[in-house]
Amino acid sequence: MLLSRLIRAIGLVHLVLASLVAALVVTEPSVRRYGDTLQVALPLLAWGCAATGGGGSEFALRAGLLVGITHASKAILGDAALNRRPNGLPGGFPSAHTGAAVLGASALVQGCLRGSPVGQAAVLIAAGFTGASRIAVGEHTIWQVLAGAILGWLCDRLLRRGPGRQRLVRLCSTARAGLRRRLPDLPPRRAFLLRAGLVCVMCLAVIPALI
Repeated sequence: MLLSRLIRAIGLVHLVLASLVAALVVTEPSVRRYGDTLQVALPLLAWGCAATGGGGSEFALRAGLLVGITHASKAILGDAALNRRPNGLPGGFPSAHTGAAVLGASALVQGCLRGSPVGQAAVLIAAGFTGASRIAVGEHTIWQVLAGAILGWLCDRLLRRGPGRQRLVRLCSTARAGLRRRLPDLPPRRAFLLRAGLVCVMCLAVIPALI
């Protein structure tokens, strides 16, 4: 397989860094476009890195959790001041770009870049630039970016094999059974919002097991 040959020839670390550089080289040279590229490139590279060790589906699950919490937060907060972007539009809390970039960078640091300080620094700087770019182009406030970074990191730490994952799975099973018994006729939108809020609570519940 071509990918396997490339990994053996140049090494996984160098392949990840070369892919990151290549993505930036073909991007339109502007702060906005660089941020847009990195928020896609970092999680994609992290997924590829995880897939080489058989953890691709696990990373995809964590990425899905990030997307779900992010969009649920934006929907629940609505027109609240915390959710308002600098341009006045809603849907700013948290920064999805920053969350995705930090999720990818964190997974890469804990994965195929674990033994490469240079590689770790590169992806962390890239994630930091992504967050800064959202402030520079007026899409998010610093607090929205910070929230996205924290959420991205937490989602990367969740659902990993270990005590935190086992605890989360047990909480999910118990909560789902309870909701089915007590709220059988809940409207779909309200049910979605309740599930999203439940996920947030469970995230806080497993933090002590992850630290």
